[in-house]
Amino acid sequence: MQRTIELNNDIADIPQLSAFIDSFSEEAGLDFSLTMSLNLAMEEAVVNVMEYAYPEGTQGKVDISASVEGDDVIFVISDSGTAFDPTAKADVDVNQEVEDRPIGGLGIHLVRKIMDSVKYERIDGKNILTLQKNKNSEIEDLL
Repeated sequence: MQRTIELNNDIADIPQLSAFIDSFSEEAGLDFSLTMSLNLAMEEAVVNVMEYAYPEGTQGKVDISASVEGDDVIFVISDSGTAFDPTAKADVDVNQEVEDRPIGGLGIHLVRKIMDSVKYERIDGKNILTLQKNKNSEIEDLL
């Protein structure tokens, strides 16, 4: 089973992403808790693409595919914006006081905590972020 959606790099398109994930999850028979977690991880990842992949004022596209392969739910997010590897970001020190933490990085932290695997590639001028979650695995504490 595989589904795809193309969004503009516009935060106003995020409700379409949520509806896409909800519909995909229902068709795949995923439980509500997993669906909510997948929605959070995907929103964090896609909003980062929308905010940082393309120069301000530039229109671009974000392509998303969702599939189920065995027990694995796989999302692939691709864009042709500026090269950026979110997996290269250091882990956020969540034990540090909020006011002492550097700004940024919490989104990819949440994505890493929710998903079992997060992989970045740059292929043919495209950023490709692959997020994988085994539908039977537990979700770690997010913070």
